[in-house]
Amino acid sequence: MEGRRTTSRRREAQRGGHADGLTLVEVMVATVVLVVAALGALHCQYYAAGHGKIARAQVAAARTAQLLIEDWKSTGGSTEYDPSILGLGFSPLAIPAGFTTPEGLGAPLNEAVYSITLDGTPMLAMLKYLDVNEDGQAAAALRQLAVVVRFADDSESRLVEMEPVTLATYVRLDGSDG
Repeated sequence: MEGRRTTSRRREAQRGGHADGLTLVEVMVATVVLVVAALGALHCQYYAAGHGKIARAQVAAARTAQLLIEDWKSTGGSTEYDPSILGLGFSPLAIPAGFTTPEGLGAPLNEAVYSITLDGTPMLAMLKYLDVNEDGQAAAALRQLAVVVRFADDSESRLVEMEPVTLATYVRLDGSDG
């Protein structure tokens, strides 16, 4: 019997003195691994939510530009077009300093920008036109219409730094001026 007890004690000593269970060090290492994994997942979720907001704002800006350019085009590209009469919340403002647009789009319509806030995101829209081709014999002209929508200054500075949404199209003017 004495020989069995000695063999049993030797086996126990070889296993670290414990028959079953986890040590405190093993539990702490497992906890640290889980915390690091959870922080990584939260970090990823935070950035995904931020990029989702940016994507929604870009879609709203593109839809705003599309609405304006289609409505303006339906008037024949009139230089008297005013989006504020649509009743959708467009308000004319003086062109702010530093409001830049791509080259070659022509003159600003009504020397103004139009502000609107959609889904809590303030935007500024500038409408520009340029007569690009005239045919005196046919009494017809081609006018380029462009809408530039950029994000206005607010607490979300990442939107202000983004490129503006620019849409352009053409409309044929006839002898009756539209």
